[in-house]
Amino acid sequence: MVEVKNLVKKYGSLCVVNDVSLNIAKGELVSVTGASGAGKSTLLHLMGALDIADSGSVLIDGINLFTLSPKKQARFRNEKIGFVFQFHHLLPEFSAAENVAMPLWIAGKGKAEGLKSAKEMLEIVGLSARADHKPSALSGGEQQRVAIARALVNKPSIVMADEPTGNLDSANADAIHRLFVQLRKELSQTFVLVTHNKDLAALTDRNLEMRDGRIVS
Repeated sequence: MVEVKNLVKKYGSLCVVNDVSLNIAKGELVSVTGASGAGKSTLLHLMGALDIADSGSVLIDGINLFTLSPKKQARFRNEKIGFVFQFHHLLPEFSAAENVAMPLWIAGKGKAEGLKSAKEMLEIVGLSARADHKPSALSGGEQQRVAIARALVNKPSIVMADEPTGNLDSANADAIHRLFVQLRKELSQTFVLVTHNKDLAALTDRNLEMRDGRIVS
C-alpha cells in the first residue's frame, strides 16, 4: 500500500535520509527505530508529504505524493493519512469530541455528522465518557488517545505516529502501546510508528532500524 523509492533528503551537506526504499502492506504495524539524528522523523515527514524530498518518490494507494500540487497534497493528507505526534496538539478551547471532529469538518462534513463520528471514535479508544471535556481536564494519556482518535476519524489509509508515547509516563505509554495493537486488530489499520521505545517496537509486525539516514536492518 505504501511504496518508498530511493528517497533522499539533505540539509546542506548533511544527508539525513540517504537513498531509502521500503514497502508497507495494508494492515501492517511497522516501527522505525534508531538513535537521535538517524533520520527517523524526517523519513516519516517525507512519507506524509509534510516535507519535500530532494529526490525519490512516495506512493500511497498508487498515488505519488510528490507529483501533487500543494493544495492536492493537503487534501490527500486530510483524506488518506492520520498523524500522531509526541505532543498532542489539541485545540484547548474545544472539547475532545470537537478536536476529533476537526478533520471531518475540514473535509466538508456537517457539524452534527462530524460530532457523531468523533464520539464513535472516542468510544473505540476508550474515552466515550470524556467526549465533552476540554483538553485541560484530561490526563496526558487521555489527551494522546484523543489525538489518536483524531488521526483515525477520517478512516485514513495509514496512520503515521512520531514518538507517540515519548511524552508519557511508563503506565500511560504501555496503555497506548496496547491501544495501537488493538486498533490494528479491530480496524485493520496500517500504522508506521517512529519510536525510541523498545517495548513498543517489540509489539509491531516489523521493525526498521535506521542509522545515518539509511535503513540498516
